[in-house]
Amino acid sequence: LIHHSDQGVQYASKDYVDCLKNHNILISMSRKGNPYDNAFAECFIKTQKVEEVYLNEYGTFVDAYETIWHFIEKVYNKKRLHSALNYMSLDQFELEVALNAVA
Repeated sequence: LIHHSDQGVQYASKDYVDCLKNHNILISMSRKGNPYDNAFAECFIKTQKVEEVYLNEYGTFVDAYETIWHFIEKVYNKKRLHSALNYMSLDQFELEVALNAVA
C-alpha cells in the first residue's frame, strides 16, 4: 500500500508519519511547489467517485471493498476507454506496449 499526499502539515506530522510506518505503508509525497504530481491520482479518484461510489450505498466494509474492487479491476482497467491512451482500455494499452517492446 502506498499513501500519496501533498506536503500538507497534517500528512507530514510525526504522529501521522509514524502511524503509516507502523502499518508498513509506504509514504509518497508530491514535490514542493509541484501541483501536477497528484493530477493522475486525483483524476482517477474523481472518476471512481462519480462512476462508482456516488451511485451506490454500501452496507458493510466488505460490500464496499468488493464493489470498488470490481469497478477498478473489471470496469476501469478492462472496459473503460481512456482518451489519453488513444481510446484504449488500460489493459489494451499495456498489451500494446508489451507487444511493441517484444517486436
